[in-house]
Amino acid sequence: MRSLSQSPKPRQTPAAKVFHWVSFVSLFLMITSGLQIYNANPVFGGRGGIHIPAIFGLGGWLAGGRHWHFATMWIFALNLLWYGAYVLVTKRWQHRYVSAKDVRALIVSQNQKRKNYAWHRLVYTSFIPFLLLAIYSGIGMYKPAQFYWIVDSFGGWDALRITHFMTVPITIALATIHSQLGRQVGGDRLVDSMFWTDN
Repeated sequence: MRSLSQSPKPRQTPAAKVFHWVSFVSLFLMITSGLQIYNANPVFGGRGGIHIPAIFGLGGWLAGGRHWHFATMWIFALNLLWYGAYVLVTKRWQHRYVSAKDVRALIVSQNQKRKNYAWHRLVYTSFIPFLLLAIYSGIGMYKPAQFYWIVDSFGGWDALRITHFMTVPITIALATIHSQLGRQVGGDRLVDSMFWTDN
């Protein structure tokens, strides 16, 4: 049996590295600027509700937070769009996203490594609906008058704000689980290869 040091080195394409870096930076900017917006009118408890310490906000005040948030939103959304097209063209979806075989492995397989792969793909696939929900609800908050039907689809402004806000902890939780499962599947080298060189 080959040792971990003798196993094939994980390799990621330059496109995957660019996608992960842009996603990481843009998510950080959107979360911190979003917290700045949140503090202007907290989702939970109204203006006198739970406030986030100012050190975690970006923008300095409501308008500054909105400028940062909506500018970064376009970077994040366009990054998802081009990478989605890249995944389709290169057929990476056949190996990166959950399949019926993975679901079957989670139910009947006794091989823990195989189950880890299946869980990894399941979590990776779970990003898609939550990120789309974040963008969809964000557009409704960005232009509520023009996209009133988005607001209506959530049952009103308050429900829209809560839904958009809750996509943040869900995305962070999925990213954390995704990273930990990546380490279980391919060790630190797999996670590092997403951002750094493949050496």
